[in-house]
Amino acid sequence: MELWERAGALAQLDGLLRDSRRSGRVALVAGEAGIGKSALVTAFTRRCGPRARVLLGVCDPLVTPRALGPVHDIGRQVGGRLAERLTAGADRGEVLSALVGELSGPHARPLPVVIVEDAHWADEATTDLLVFLSRRIGRLAAMLVVTFRDDEVGPEHPLRAALAAMPREVVRRIPLAPLSEACVSEQAAHAGRDAVELFHLTGGNPLLVTEVLADDAAGPPAAVQDLVLARLRGLPAPARELARLVAVIPTRAETAVLGGFGAEVQQCLDSGVLTRSGNGVAYRHELLRRVVEESLSPVARVALHRRALDLLERVDGIDPARLAHHARPAGDGAAVLRHGTAAAVRAAGQGAHREAAAHYRAMLPYASGLPPAERADLLEAYAVQAYLSGVAGEGLPACRDALRVWRSLGDRDRAGDCLRWISRLAWWSGRGVEAREAAAEAVEALEQGPPGRPLAMAYSNRSQLHMLAYEPDAAVRWGERAGELAAALGDTETELHARVNVASARMLSGDPAAAGQLRQLHREAAAAGSADHAARALVNLTSALIEQAGHGDAIETTRETRARHDDAGEVLEEALAYAVEQDLDGYVQYLLGLRAMIRFAAWDWAGALEDAEASLGRPSRGGVAVVPALVVRGRIRSARGDDGALADLDAAAAHAYGLAELQWTGPVAAARSEYFRLDGDRERALAEAQPAYEQAVARGHRWFAAELAGHLRLAGDAPVSVPPEVLTACDRLGAVRAAAWLRAALRRQGVTGVPRGPRPATVANDAGLTARQAQVLALLADGLSNADIAARLTLSVKTVEHHVSAVLAKLGVTSRGQAAAAARRRPS
Repeated sequence: MELWERAGALAQLDGLLRDSRRSGRVALVAGEAGIGKSALVTAFTRRCGPRARVLLGVCDPLVTPRALGPVHDIGRQVGGRLAERLTAGADRGEVLSALVGELSGPHARPLPVVIVEDAHWADEATTDLLVFLSRRIGRLAAMLVVTFRDDEVGPEHPLRAALAAMPREVVRRIPLAPLSEACVSEQAAHAGRDAVELFHLTGGNPLLVTEVLADDAAGPPAAVQDLVLARLRGLPAPARELARLVAVIPTRAETAVLGGFGAEVQQCLDSGVLTRSGNGVAYRHELLRRVVEESLSPVARVALHRRALDLLERVDGIDPARLAHHARPAGDGAAVLRHGTAAAVRAAGQGAHREAAAHYRAMLPYASGLPPAERADLLEAYAVQAYLSGVAGEGLPACRDALRVWRSLGDRDRAGDCLRWISRLAWWSGRGVEAREAAAEAVEALEQGPPGRPLAMAYSNRSQLHMLAYEPDAAVRWGERAGELAAALGDTETELHARVNVASARMLSGDPAAAGQLRQLHREAAAAGSADHAARALVNLTSALIEQAGHGDAIETTRETRARHDDAGEVLEEALAYAVEQDLDGYVQYLLGLRAMIRFAAWDWAGALEDAEASLGRPSRGGVAVVPALVVRGRIRSARGDDGALADLDAAAAHAYGLAELQWTGPVAAARSEYFRLDGDRERALAEAQPAYEQAVARGHRWFAAELAGHLRLAGDAPVSVPPEVLTACDRLGAVRAAAWLRAALRRQGVTGVPRGPRPATVANDAGLTARQAQVLALLADGLSNADIAARLTLSVKTVEHHVSAVLAKLGVTSRGQAAAAARRRPS
C-alpha cells in the first residue's frame, strides 16, 4: 500500500529513534483497521537501514491468542538464549530477562527496535511484556514500537490497562488519521474515478482507497467486500481453494500448508489476492482475510479448519494455541482436549492466566468424555486460572464439580485441597458462609490423613479468613500452625502464604513492624516466583493503610486523612504496577477501586471517577473486588445529587454484606448513611451506620469505629465543624447536595455569614437559558430535587424534568452535578 500523508508520523518515528540512542522510547502507533499502521512501520524500518536492528513480533487474531506470540517470533529471528528459553518452556520471568538481555547485551548493536504489531490481539503475557519493557526501556538504548487498533481497545480491553501503566516520560502516541478529502481526490483523479464517490465509499481509509482503485469495474462497487470476492472469483478453482484455505489461517500460511500447492500459490500472488509474508503467504490485510472467511458456508469452514489442523499438526514446534484455534471450529473434540491442554499449560506457565482460562473454558464441553480423574484435573485447573485472571465467580462452579468427582473416587487429599480452593473462590465471589464452611471442611478432611502440603495450605487458608474478618489472634494462631508444618515439609510457597497472613493480621492490630514485614515478604515471594502471594502482601498493606487513614466524608475529609492517604498511595502504586505486570486482574480491579478512594479523599473527584470506571469496566462484574469502586462512584453521585447513586450503593451492599467483613461493610455502611443523611432521612442514616459501628466496636477496629461514629453523630444532628475550604471544594466539584446540607446545618447551629454560594446567573445567560430555565438551574445548584423545585416554582414534577433536561442540553453536560459545577465556574 502506497504511503500517503504520513510524512509527519515518519518524522516522529525518526525523532524517537534518535532519542532512543540516549534513553529508550516507546512509540504507540494507533488507528482503525486499514489506516496504514503496518505500512507506516514498514516504511520506517526501511528508512532505519543500518542504523537499527529490527526485531518484529506479531499478535494473531486467534480464538485464544498465543502466549507471548510476538516474543516467539523474535526468538526465531535472533536465536541464542531467548530462543533456547522459549523452546525449553521457561517461565515468563526467564523469557523476559532473556529478551532484555538481547536488547542490552553484545547483540544490542546497532540499536534494537522491537516492533509488536496488532497489540489489540495480544494475550495477557504480551501485554505484560509491553509494560515490562516500557518500565525498563528508559535505561536501555532501544526502541519499542507498538501498533494497535484504538477503536477496538474499549474500556474493558486488557491493552488499555497496559497502556495506562506505561511511564509517560518514555511514551509517545502517534495516532493515524484518515486521508484528507484532497488526498483522496488526487488519487481518484489519477485513476479517472469519481472523487466524491471514492471518499464517500472509503471515508479516507487508505486500505479501502487502495482496494477500490485497484478494481477495474466501471462505476463504484456496492461494497469493498464485493471487490475482494470478485477478485477471488477470477481465480482458477484450485487457486481459489488455496485462497479460501489461507482465509481460515490468521496472520500467514507457512510452507507446510502450501506444500500441496504449486502454480496456485503464484496465481494468488500475481492476482493480488495474497502477498508474500515471511516464509509463507497471507492476505494483505486482516480485513480482506475476514471478508473471505465470512463468505464461507458453515460446511466449507469446518472442512477448511480440519484441513488446516491436519497440515499444521505436522509442523514441529508449532504453538499449540494455533492448533487449538483450528480444532474448535473443526469440531474435533479429541484435538480440542489435546492441544487445548498443551496451550493452557503453556499460557499459565508464561503468566497468561486469561488465555489459560479461555483454553480450559473451551475444553469444558468435551470434558465429559475424559476419565473421571482427568476431568476433575481439568475442572480444577480451570478454576485456578479463573481465580488468577480475576473471574473467580466463573471458576467456582467448576471447582464444585471437581469436588464431586474427587469424592466419588474416594481421593481424600484431592477433595480436601479442592475444598480449600472452593473457599478461596467463594470468598472472592462474596459468598462468606460458603468460604468459611469449605475452609473448615478442608481442614477436617485433610487432618484424617498424614500431614502434607494440602493440610498446610488449608491451615493457612483458615488463617487468611480470620485475618480478613478482623480476628487477629485466630489468624496468627492458624498462620503459625501452617508455617510450622510448611517449614517441616520444606514447602516455601505455603510458608510464605502463611507469613503474609500473620503479618497482615499484625498490621491490622497496629503492630508498627508489620508494614516492613509485608514489604519484605513481597520481595521474598516475588523472588520465589509466587506472584499471587507477592501481590497479596502489597495489597494487604495498601488496604490496611487506607483503613487506618479512614475513608473520609464528602463533607468532613480532614488534612490528616489526606496525608495518611498519601502514604497509602505510594504503596498502592507499587502494588498496582506489580499486579498489572503479573496479569493478576482481580487485584488490579480492587486496587483501582482503592486508588479511587484515595483520590476521592484528596478531592480529586475526576481522577476518582476515572479509576472507579476503570475498575468497574474490567471483566469481573461481581464479587468483592468491585466494592471500593461502587462506593466511590456512589458517594460522588450522592454528593452531587446525580442519578444512580443509590443503585451503586445497593450493588455495593449486595456484594459486601455477603461476606459480613468490616473491610467491605464498613465503607458501604458509611456511604449509605451519608446518602440518606444528605437526602434528609435521618432515621435511615442512623440505621445504615449502626450495625457496622457495633461490629467495628466488637472487633476492636478503632479506625472503622471512629469513622462510623462520626457518621452517626452527623446523622444525629451533631454540630458540624469544618474548615472553610470544604464548602468551597463542594461548590467547585458540583457537590450541590452535600453543600446544601452543610449550609443548612451551619445555619441551624446559628453560624452567621454562611455564604449562599456562587450564583449561576452568568452561565445561564451565556448558555441562552430562558428565565424559567435559569430559575431551575439556580435551584438545582442549591441542591434541590425535582420535587422540591416543582413545589418552589408551583410546577408539576414532569414540567421540571423537561426544564432540567433542557438545561443540561444547553450547558452541554450530562448530570445535575456537572450543571451545578458549570454554573459555579463563573459566579456573578
